[in-house]
Order: sequence, then structure tokens, then C-alpha cells
Amino acid sequence: MTITRTPPNRISSIILFATVGAAPLPFGSTDPITIAFWCFILGIGVLAASPRLLRREHSPLIALAIIVFLAYAFVLHEQLADRPWLGIDHPLWDKAATTLGAPLAPSVSIARNQPLFALGAPLANMLAIICSFTVCIDRDRAHRLFLLVAWSGAIYAAYGIATYFIDPNHLLWREKIAYREVLTSTFINRNTAAAYFGSCAVLWVLLLSRQLRRQFASERGQISWRGLAGQLLSEMPRKVLLAFTMFLLCLVAMLMTNSRAGILFSLAAIVVAFAIYFYREFPRLGGLAVTLGIGGLAALLFLQFLGGNVVGRFELQGLSDEGRFETYYSTLRMIADRPWLGSGLGTFAWAFPAYRSPNISMWGVWDRAHSTPLELAADLGLPMAALIVVAWMIVLAVLVRGLLTRRRDLILPLGALAVAILALTHSAVDFSLQITGYSIVVFALVGAGLAQSFTSINNEKSSPGPGQRPATSATL
Repeated sequence: MTITRTPPNRISSIILFATVGAAPLPFGSTDPITIAFWCFILGIGVLAASPRLLRREHSPLIALAIIVFLAYAFVLHEQLADRPWLGIDHPLWDKAATTLGAPLAPSVSIARNQPLFALGAPLANMLAIICSFTVCIDRDRAHRLFLLVAWSGAIYAAYGIATYFIDPNHLLWREKIAYREVLTSTFINRNTAAAYFGSCAVLWVLLLSRQLRRQFASERGQISWRGLAGQLLSEMPRKVLLAFTMFLLCLVAMLMTNSRAGILFSLAAIVVAFAIYFYREFPRLGGLAVTLGIGGLAALLFLQFLGGNVVGRFELQGLSDEGRFETYYSTLRMIADRPWLGSGLGTFAWAFPAYRSPNISMWGVWDRAHSTPLELAADLGLPMAALIVVAWMIVLAVLVRGLLTRRRDLILPLGALAVAILALTHSAVDFSLQITGYSIVVFALVGAGLAQSFTSINNEKSSPGPGQRPATSATL
């Protein structure tokens, strides 16, 4: 008689799945109350998680999380404390006291207590990746999280397309302030919506690739690409058709956002993810290069025939908005003036006007740097920003290691890697990772990918080989 034990972390997995699925819904979770709610829920998930499945090889990642946490705590202490250990008070406080003719208690932060109020978003991201990593050491739950993000993205895409044709000027029950006549679904900004639907399209193209391998791979686990088109035309498997339909749905929603950077980076991630999934079947590097070239051509055709509006934006405005590079230059001046501890977490909107270049149009308020790395350096200082960059480089290296060493469940580290690179590159020229409704999804996927970048007892024994159906893991 075989006794099957229920894997631990059941409560944590329910909390994680519910949060990841619902995070994009309330206007992209940009409201402070919503962010605080997700922090509270994910905190319960982390506290309820059991460390029983953690192993020795996970220690470096645990140590990295502790280092980042302690560094954040130190910087926030310096920005919030009345008597910081090393920080120098912002000179604006002395100027304000002189102007008002009254003493003011100085602070390292340009806006007192604002770093505490802005802590919610990075805290939610850290809780999401810790909870996901702990839960998704179990491969079945990692697959379920992967499918959850893909399906929820398809549902949000269908909702966004429907509301675009019914009433494009409303976002849920509110009237849109900006981005009228474009698809944003439940997000306020089209750039974040494009990155989100692009990330979901990446997951669907990997699910489609897995179904193609299961249905049409030979006994050696390889697909005959020359005869694949004929096989698909003669008999289209239901699951292949379903995966392709959901992929196309997310792709169309992404194109309807008209976000230039979001669409370009998403299309590149889709092509690269598809090519890497089948890279072992290509003859040397030449086959991979040909596949990337064909995929790039297909992406351009999609962009030309289905993304006419965004092509028009490229022709009219080029690759960058007016004033974007001037904003970067102004942010660099901010960093140069406060290189060690910055102006305070979440204080960019208050600190930027003093550095705003006269070459930037005076219309509108620049409350973000439109480059997450630059804004982090301006808010937290160069050392903290550099530590975050190093941490991400280590995370990407672990995912690449998992991609190179895992021959089964390949879509888990590959999907996490592709989505992470898409989010990071897009956030380098915009702010999608600063929107909590998207960042929670990304960090949860990365946590699952990290957990599945290491083999475990049940991973290799229960994982399907090429062309085989898994016995226990969630399937499409």
C-alpha cells in the first residue's frame, strides 16, 4: 500500500496563487491601501510557509535575500532616523528653516517619513519571491503557478479587448484620465499593460512549444520541422489549438496598448524564449541563428499587420518620447548631488523639480524617472542601487544555470528567465516594475524559476521525458 503525503505549504500556496491572480485587477495595485493589503496577505503566506523543503544548495540565495533586506533596513534607518548613523541631512531642510524663520528638524530624506510610506511596493515584491520560492520547490505547485499566470493573463486580455470595443474611455468603473483610445485592461498605464501581456504571451508560447513537443516529437524527442505544418493542417490537436489561441489573445492585447518599448521587448522575449526551448535540436549555432532570424521576421510581420497604430507612433515619434533623455540627464544630476543615500525612497516627485532641465516641456509632471535603475539610485543612493543590480545578476545567473542543467521541466526556469529579462529591460527605459500589480507577478515567477533551477528528489523521477505526458504535474 502506497501512502501519498500532502506537500507542505498548502496555505501559503493558496495565498500566493490568489495574490498573483488578483494583483493586476485593482488598477494595477497602485493604491497604497491595496499595496498594504498584499503585504499583509503575503506576509501571512511567508509566515505559514514551512522551511522543510529547503536544502543546502539554497543557502546562497537565502543569504542574498538577507543581505538585500539588511541593506534596505540600513538605508531606511538613515533616511528616517532623527539621528542617522552615517547619513548627512538634506540641505533643503536648512534652506526651508531659513526661509520660514523657524527651526525645522532635519532629515536625510527630502520628505519626512515618505520612505516609510513608500516601503510597501519593495516589501510586497520581496515577500512574493520568498513565498513563491518556498512554495514552488514542489514542482507541481511551480507548474500550477506558471499556468495560473498564463490563464489569468488571457482572462485580463479578453476583458481588456472587450472593454476597448465597448467603452475605451473607462478603466473598470472609473473614467480614464490618460491613455484614452488604447487598451490598458485593468492597468492605469499602457506601458505596464504591454509588459504584462507580453510576459503572459511568453508563457503561452512556451506552453505551446511543450504541447508541440508532446504531440509531434519522435522517439528521440525531436520534432520534424519540415513536416510539422502538414501535420498541423491535417490534424490540429485540441491542446495545441488552445495554447495558440491564448497566445494570440495575449499578443493582440499587447499590440493594442500601442506601447513601443513594451511591444518591442515583448516580441524579442517571445522569439528568444521559443528559440531557446528548442535550442538542443538545432545543428550548432547556425540553426539557432536561423530560428532567431525567422522568429524576428515573424514578429515584424505581426507588428506590421496587427500593430498599425504603434508602427505609426514609431514613424511619428521614433524610439523615445520628447524629453526622455533630458530626464535621464537631470536624474543623473540628482544622483551626483546625493550619491550615498539618495533623496529618500519614494521622493523622486519632490526632488526632481529642482533638477528639471529647461529643455523638457513644461507640460505635465514627471513623477517618475522612466528608468527604474536611475530612480533607485536617486532615491536610495548608488551603493543600494548597485547591490540591487548585483542581486538581479545573481538571480539571472541561477536561472541560466537551471536552464543549462535541467533537461525536464525546462519551461519553468526558462519562463522565469524570459519574463525577468523582459521586465528588467523594459524597466530600464520605463517603470513597469514599479507597478505592484505587475511586479508581484514577475517576482513570483522568478521565485518559482529559482526553486526549479535546482533538481530535487521528485523532480527528476516524476518529470516527463520529451514527448511524454507528466503523471502528476499540472497540464494545459
